Amino acid sequence: MNLDATDRRILTVLQKQGRISNAELSERVNLSASACHRRVQRLEEEGYIKDYVALLDNRRLGCPTTVFVEITLTCQADEVLDAFEREVKKIPGVLECHLMAGAADYLLKVVAEDTEDFARVHRSKLARLPGVQGMQSSFALRTVFKTTALPI
Repeated sequence: MNLDATDRRILTVLQKQGRISNAELSERVNLSASACHRRVQRLEEEGYIKDYVALLDNRRLGCPTTVFVEITLTCQADEVLDAFEREVKKIPGVLECHLMAGAADYLLKVVAEDTEDFARVHRSKLARLPGVQGMQSSFALRTVFKTTALPI
């Protein structure tokens, strides 16, 4: 399906205000409420809208430390990659895991209470993942900009 301008306006608004009422959304995109509702349903059914979530404040929840971890594996055999990916999903605090092209095999985004908490996670969880050969950790000093909104 090709997205038209109205679909794009709907998606732009929903990315920033996921809890907006259908009445307000329809007003913002110049559609009747019923037409807007049908479009949103179609966008959900066709997978353009994957889910609705609440974005939480990691600082207020006691995890203000963000660490980016580059992981190098012993090899890139399918069974090693599969085992790593299966186990990394189980570690609390790992928010993202990306298979990379370049020097590192994976890049993780991890949140922790502080450096001591991250050191514990590093030793007891990350270093014990299947196939890990090396890790390079970089601590974020400050988040300058963060969004979940895709350019539409």
